Amino acid sequence: MAAPNVVNVATITAKSAVQAVGTAATAIVSNAASSGKVLKLNTLLISNVDGSVSADITVDISKDGTVRHIIKAAPVPVGSTLSVLPSAIYLEENDSVRLTASAASDLEAIVSYEEIS
Repeated sequence: MAAPNVVNVATITAKSAVQAVGTAATAIVSNAASSGKVLKLNTLLISNVDGSVSADITVDISKDGTVRHIIKAAPVPVGSTLSVLPSAIYLEENDSVRLTASAASDLEAIVSYEEIS
């Protein structure tokens, strides 16, 4: 099934997800193949929770297995938060947003999104 026409939808559900970011690319949000939905990502925040060192974040989108970067190896200073999305993006079916940190246990993420069907 194709993603719905966003002008004529039945349901919009507000959602959020959180993740401790590790050193292997891991999806924070995914839109399953044949879901019949589109996901609108509004905000993606990355916080450095380590007390003494900066860490880098890489954020990418996997579209049907093809990976493209939103941001690559961006520094997140100690005690700060990086806003990754300057504007909303849509995830079609079989798309996911993945996060990778330069060091384990230094970064945490939160994403706010809408599930549209």
